[in-house]
Amino acid sequence: MAVPKNVIVAQSGGPSQVINNSLRGVIETCKEFPDKFGRLYAGYHGVEGILKEELLDLNAQDKEEISLLKTTPAAGSIGTCRYKLKKSQEKDFGRIVEVFKAHNVGYFFYIGGNDSMDTANKISILAREKDLELVAVGVPKTIDNDVGDSEFKIIDHTPGYGSVARYWTCYTQNANEENVGSSPSDPVLVIQTGGRKIGFIPASARLADPNREMPLLVFLAESDVSIEELADKVNDKLKSCGRAIVIISEGFPVGNLGETKDAFGHVQFSASQTTVAQVIVNYLNKAGLKARGSARGQVPGTDQRDAIIYTSTVDLDEAYNVGRKAVFIAVEDGTGYMATILRKTDSIYKVEYNKVSLEKVANSERTFPKGWLTKTRDDVTDDFIRYAMPLIGEDWVRIPLVNGRMRFARFKPIFTEKRCREYIPQAYMKCVE
Repeated sequence: MAVPKNVIVAQSGGPSQVINNSLRGVIETCKEFPDKFGRLYAGYHGVEGILKEELLDLNAQDKEEISLLKTTPAAGSIGTCRYKLKKSQEKDFGRIVEVFKAHNVGYFFYIGGNDSMDTANKISILAREKDLELVAVGVPKTIDNDVGDSEFKIIDHTPGYGSVARYWTCYTQNANEENVGSSPSDPVLVIQTGGRKIGFIPASARLADPNREMPLLVFLAESDVSIEELADKVNDKLKSCGRAIVIISEGFPVGNLGETKDAFGHVQFSASQTTVAQVIVNYLNKAGLKARGSARGQVPGTDQRDAIIYTSTVDLDEAYNVGRKAVFIAVEDGTGYMATILRKTDSIYKVEYNKVSLEKVANSERTFPKGWLTKTRDDVTDDFIRYAMPLIGEDWVRIPLVNGRMRFARFKPIFTEKRCREYIPQAYMKCVE
């Protein structure tokens, strides 16, 4: 009987509250097929760990720690990366083949967003070209919800989005309590969300007030509103309500922020010299408010993708199930697919798990539907609320506590023995140069 091929699972891109539950789904489901899968390894810090042959032995980890992945946020368990495999990096591709062959790897699961699916697709193609017996399957993840198409036929939503939407639902409710109390001196509160130039995250703030009772203004990067028009809308809200809460996308165009870019070419707004929120606050205070007092700003950062207490239980379950589905795809369908979530009905929220080709989804970018922007361009429509509301769930996640502190998964630093020569990833050399 043939010896089962080994498995490498890895993560890439920005993490989320639920990414580790997808990892748990992959690990636990692989263990259900001992005749198919051999040892399980984690590429430590994504594809970078594969290139450096840093393979964390998942079989050596305690069962309790695997279980704790369910409510362990972000990527501290096996790490993540923003390493892009470019066509010109032929040595990197050769190195991946070398490492996979050395460790008898026949299955590769990559958890990530659109760029990560591109990496998984390239590795799948590479294996076929190099006659390497390998099944590569993608597991979707991104808080931005920008993987797939704007018709929601490839994937309805990505794991991670439901939890960041819940975060902003709760955050906006809390901010409203602050604003209603302090409005005599601080009538305007400007809050910046994540999401780059895709509007799903700022739009989710509306879920805090579906009946539109708060003096809430929501500006997406796609709103097509100038800073002057924004100020006019804020003052109109001050005239009618005496206060205003402004939700602003980090990608809202306000001019040069001194941005930097990551390895995937995406703007790192949180690493900019200034923020959109600060530019807006400065402009409002300089132009003048139609109320006594000043505008203030808040800029939550990576907290929105790792605050486990705000996790959506719906999102948590779906993240686990797409991890499981990825393994079933590997067993039943083979290489070159991503597990996907499709909504079955609009009336009662129900989903099914399916597959889509990596080639179709690689480097895809869903845009925020224009029809979900109100005509005033300072809010989102009820259609968006109907789409997003089921994703945030109705229960609080239960997180183990020990002596009042959250108990997260902690893997032992047990790595498989290296069998290949030392190697420096090509992108590292470019940084040195």
